Amino acid sequence: MPQGRLLLKQNVGKGCWILSILLIIFVLSIQYTAAAGPLKVYVVNYPLQYFSERIGGEHVKVEFPVPADEDPAYWNPDLANISAFQKADLILLNGAGYAKWVAKVSLPVSKIVDTSKQFKDRYITVKEVLTHSHGAAGEHAHEALAFTTWLDFDLAARQAEAIAAAMVRKRPELRDAFQNNFKALSKDLVALDQDLQAIVSQKPSMPLIVSHPVYDYFARRYGLNIVSVHWEPDQVPNDSQFGEFQGILKQHPARWMIWEGEPVQVSVEKFKTLGVESLVFDPCGNVPEQADFLMVMRSNIDNLRKAFQ
Repeated sequence: MPQGRLLLKQNVGKGCWILSILLIIFVLSIQYTAAAGPLKVYVVNYPLQYFSERIGGEHVKVEFPVPADEDPAYWNPDLANISAFQKADLILLNGAGYAKWVAKVSLPVSKIVDTSKQFKDRYITVKEVLTHSHGAAGEHAHEALAFTTWLDFDLAARQAEAIAAAMVRKRPELRDAFQNNFKALSKDLVALDQDLQAIVSQKPSMPLIVSHPVYDYFARRYGLNIVSVHWEPDQVPNDSQFGEFQGILKQHPARWMIWEGEPVQVSVEKFKTLGVESLVFDPCGNVPEQADFLMVMRSNIDNLRKAFQ
């Protein structure tokens, strides 16, 4: 047989062998992924659940065990929930001091992803310490670090990016799916960010009062001129608090009050007597009743737009 034809035959044979090996590896990777099942992901708040489900799609099973009537930031898990976190494939933390119970228990370090770690230099330190009652969580204090990072939608996108990267590390064969889903989520977060910047730019110095000290990252990103009080939307401010509010208005003549949730009508009417209207901007730390994260944030933006028109 001529040498050229022999070499060609050998190369073809070698090429077929390589293709066969690659095909076997591909099939085995699919079988491995199917056998392993969806990634088991445990999260400490609802924004991380939403981001994870958007990015992971059918390839993840996301668990967020905090009861609907509790603030996830101050929830304390029982032994069963701690055990479930320990058995997860990924444990997603918000960072910035959120979910303090994490520091008190033993969780596998190799499974933990602090989604805000890459921008810890942008954490906001809360200067004053305030203690109050917050539903089933009881008394707690807002101190050290502000933690509602996701209300800055630029930071929220970076948290989502950290989640996508963690999923790719766990399942590299699904890189394209995770990255494509992340890009779609990032596009939505960028749109929210741009909408807010456009709205606030109309009246950047307009004074506002917020009902709770959870809007620090939100105010910094979008240049809001806010003063915080410390009231719950389901409780009517007492005479002392109402007097304090009147004192704030003398130095900070706000015409809008931003609440975490829908305020009771008595409070709304009471503030109207001072020329102050109410609107809701829900941080959405826990699962909403009839919407998802994106829907809640779009509704928040529509509410805020009324104040800046």
